[in-house]
Amino acid sequence: MTSSEVGSGSVEEAAAVFTAARPRLFGIAYRMLGSVAEAEDLVQDVWLRWQAYDRATVVNPAAFLATTTTRLAINALQSARARRETYVGPWLPEPVDTSADPYLGAERGEALEFAAVLLMEKLTPNERAAYVLREAFDYPYAQIADILRSTEPAVRQLVSRARKHMRGERRTPASTAAQRELLTAFIVAARSGDLTALERLFTPEVTSMSDGNGMPRVSRTPIVGVPRVAGFMSAVSGWLWRDLDVRWVSVNGRAAVVLRRDGGARPIHAVLTVCATADGIDRVLWMFNPEKIAAVSGLA
Repeated sequence: MTSSEVGSGSVEEAAAVFTAARPRLFGIAYRMLGSVAEAEDLVQDVWLRWQAYDRATVVNPAAFLATTTTRLAINALQSARARRETYVGPWLPEPVDTSADPYLGAERGEALEFAAVLLMEKLTPNERAAYVLREAFDYPYAQIADILRSTEPAVRQLVSRARKHMRGERRTPASTAAQRELLTAFIVAARSGDLTALERLFTPEVTSMSDGNGMPRVSRTPIVGVPRVAGFMSAVSGWLWRDLDVRWVSVNGRAAVVLRRDGGARPIHAVLTVCATADGIDRVLWMFNPEKIAAVSGLA
């Protein structure tokens, strides 16, 4: 065996197998962690383990890599949640540019939208893993049981509880076209400070959340309710949108805008999107944290 061989096959062969599986591995890791940077680190860890593993013992490399990714993601999620307890203000998922990486939403878009990723934060790590593997990637229950070192009946219960939570907490999302129309109307109304137009766009429980991790002039608490959200947007319209360049992008499978100052000359100021149902906008999401929006290469 040469230095480039471990277990079975060359490193080049191992790399080819890993490269083919990588989009799915990243998709699993991102949906589990809600962070592009953490998902990429985790997938890199899987690659290092795959290189060092005795690959001659692996019957199904794709299944092995998915299993390794999921188990590492469960552990990483527990650590990530502990770190997020000290996060200043609302924590939002890190946006992933699905126009630059269409595979993420191409296979099955479930569990990728911001609203879904936020709701999954309330699931246990095993519930989240079972839900992601079943809903986003259509894994058989028996295979999920193997991945989670569980039984098929137990996995069915995990998925059932997760679905019940997700459906109970979220109304049917608006279509992709309707969500974009609502975001367009929101931007027009917010820029002009049109209070009445803003109020018409919102559901009664609308919430505006700003993720800045303690940045100055970024709200550290959610703003809830039609009068408060519309009033706040109207009040800040005079300065918030000044010199802002608006560029449309697709993040997490939905329409969003990148906001830059001075005609786009400065670094990204924020990424803005909305979550919507047939009744209107129920969440306005502002991502200001530069570590999150700078990590998305397609938006830079």
